[in-house]
This record gives sequence, structure tokens and C-alpha cells, in this order.
Amino acid sequence: MTLEYMTGFGNSFESESLPGALPKGRNSPQKCAYGLYAEQLSGSPFTAPRSTNERSWLYRIRPSVRHMSSYEPTKRPFWRSGPTMVEEELPVGQHRWDPVPIPEEPTGFMEGVRTVTTAGDVVGQIGMASHLYFANRSMEDEYFINADGEMMFLPQEGAIRLATELGVIEAGPGEIVLIPRGMLFRFELVDGPVRGYLCENYGGKFALPERGPIGANCMANARDFKTPVAAFEDVERPSKIYLKWCGRHYTTAIDFSPLDVVAWHGNYVPSKYDLRDYSPVGAILFDHPDPSIFTVLTSPSGEAGTANIDFVIFSDRWLVGENTFRPPWYHRNIMSEFMGLIYGQYDAKEEGFLPGGMSLHNMMLPHGPDADAFEKASHGEQVPQKLEGTLAFMLETRLPQHLTQYSSTLSTRQENYLDCWAGLKKHFDGTPEGSW
Repeated sequence: MTLEYMTGFGNSFESESLPGALPKGRNSPQKCAYGLYAEQLSGSPFTAPRSTNERSWLYRIRPSVRHMSSYEPTKRPFWRSGPTMVEEELPVGQHRWDPVPIPEEPTGFMEGVRTVTTAGDVVGQIGMASHLYFANRSMEDEYFINADGEMMFLPQEGAIRLATELGVIEAGPGEIVLIPRGMLFRFELVDGPVRGYLCENYGGKFALPERGPIGANCMANARDFKTPVAAFEDVERPSKIYLKWCGRHYTTAIDFSPLDVVAWHGNYVPSKYDLRDYSPVGAILFDHPDPSIFTVLTSPSGEAGTANIDFVIFSDRWLVGENTFRPPWYHRNIMSEFMGLIYGQYDAKEEGFLPGGMSLHNMMLPHGPDADAFEKASHGEQVPQKLEGTLAFMLETRLPQHLTQYSSTLSTRQENYLDCWAGLKKHFDGTPEGSW
């Protein structure tokens, strides 16, 4: 399949699969070309300021009201929504997990989502959930709508194809895909079984962070985000639509493919981004800057400078600070941090944090480099050093992240994780040099 994309983030786009399907100069003509229906998909209140107003006009074979017969409740015990703090008495503290194997039994996307943490309240539309996803089969005549939140896919093993209402997106490890809240899609495999991370954002839509004194360049650039061109299906055969709404799951049956948008225009669109296009900004003389300089996207909260979610990556970069402790320092933080490793080695945890694994350091609970990383960073020669072949990410939120029953009982949870700091010795002996 040859895929085509348009570039830019937050821009207004237009695309048509058939010539003349997209009205020119009028949003909703009396009669659409090709006998299509006009429909608006809004991602913000109608009265939101122009700078944050998000909507797309869709010109489709059938309006989406035809997607509904009757929705029947469906059990999905592994896909949880916030809050989960009352599920049972769950452990508090620092946690780390080894990679979870891809299931051997037939598993599609809907059965393969496993919730690790939740934060906030899905009904109040604040907070997030972090999930793992697994699949060894594609969805066939099956489609999904998440009315609860925006979805960020982070493939870790294997490439995925998401056929959305606005077109088709493919992505593999090192890339992310953003699916707006309420946009229908079908999840497919490209070349075999897949495993990855999934962020479900209940709050404000992800946006590029302000650069402040950095200026006009570096970090993530809007031009590097890609959105698909229109591609429609005119298929009539029995199909299923799965819906997630207020934390509950439902299923309905229809007789055709709902991916029937022939043309569209607007700024409420799915997109993908290659994280290797991120241009890090760091200290070039001394000191260790805060991890916020690695923010790719942010979901705003009602409090300025305090995110509902910050999506941060730690990728290839130079370390050049002199007389500076270069790995992340020991700290306690008002934010809660869920981390995953796509590939390579994370500089603060050279052992035990594996590709496909994850960790959770909740608000005000201390964390930092393990004992080996501390000793190496304290005594190593401070020459310019380039970190290569590494990609870790962090989902940081101002809300506490609660484990689920699934994540708290996983066999891959490292019971001895705290031992990574056991080797940190007392160096204080009352002299300025200490006992180094």
C-alpha cells in the first residue's frame, strides 16, 4: 500500500479522493457532490477561541448516525479507566517491570489493551491512562471509537497500520501516532505481531509546547508531523463498531464499512511523528537542565505551566556539560512519571530497564540513577559524549498515577527494583573531599 501524507501540526488541511468531492468556498452546500453527506466532527466547543478551535468537515457516503443500531455493553476487564484507586489495596512506591511477552493466543487490538496506570477521572475529562497494547491479528470488519480521550500510540515491536476516517497511517518503533478523541479507526498489523505503549489522554488535546527563550527553532517542529490524505471504502458487509464511552465498552453491528469519508477539510486530524526528528536543546557549558527541555507534546491543564500530561523523550544527544553530574539527578517531584523504553539503553538505568519495559515514579516519591550509574557519572572523564541508539519516553502528569490490578500483579514486576539504589554508599566523613 502506497501511503500519502500532508505535513504540519495544528494546520487546517483539505483532501479529496474523488475530483470535486470537496466543496470550494462553502462548508455545507445544499447538495453535496456524488450524493455525499456533509458532517462536522468537532474536537472543541463551538465557541472555543480561534487558536484552539478544532473541527473537520467530512463528506461521506453515509452519515455516522447510520453507524448505530443499538450498542450492547461489552466486558473488557483489562482496559480500565480512571479512577482505579478503589479497585483494591494496591502497592505504593517506585515500580519497574520487565517487558511483557506478546500473547500466543489469537489477540486483536481490543483484547490486547492492558491498563498499567490511571490518573484523574475519565468522566470529568481530566488526567490520563497508560496502557500496553498487544496484537497478533488485524481487525477485520471491526472498528473502534474512543469517546473518552485522545490516543497516542508508541509502537515498540512491529509496525502498525491505522485506517482512520480521514485516511491511513503506518508507523513503527521510533514513531508515534495521534488519534483524536471520537475518531473512528481500524487497527491492522503490517508485518507480524506487535507490542507497544498507548497513552489515553482524557484532558486537553496534545499541542506543541511553547519554546520561550529557545525561540523559533529546535524541539519538535510542526512541519515534521504528517496527516493522511483522504481514502475511503465503499464496502457492504457485516461489520462491528466498538465504542468506549465514560469508561465503559459497547459493541454495535452495521452492514458496511464506516470508513467512507470521500473528502474532508479541517484541523481536527490524526497525525504521526518520527521521534528521531526531535531536535534536543541542552546545556552546552555546565549544569544539568530540567527534563522539560525534552518535551515533545503537552496536554494543558487549567493551571499555567502545569500540564495535564507532558510527553517527553530521551533520545540521541550530546552530553558536554563540564563539572556537571550528567545523568538525571536524584529528585522528588510534584509530577508523576510513567516511563517506557522503545529501544537502546537509558543512561540513568543501564541495567534492569529493558526495551519494552516500564517504570513508575509517582509524585513526591524519590528516584534517580542506580548505584552503578552514579559511580560511573561521578568518576568518569568528562569529555564530550554522544548517546546513540537510545529512545526512552516519559508520560508526566500533575496527577497521581494509580496501578491497576493487572499491573500490580504482573509476573514481570521487579520485586527487587529498590535494590538498584542499595549500593549507594555514605561518603560523608566531615571533610570537604568526603570519602571518595
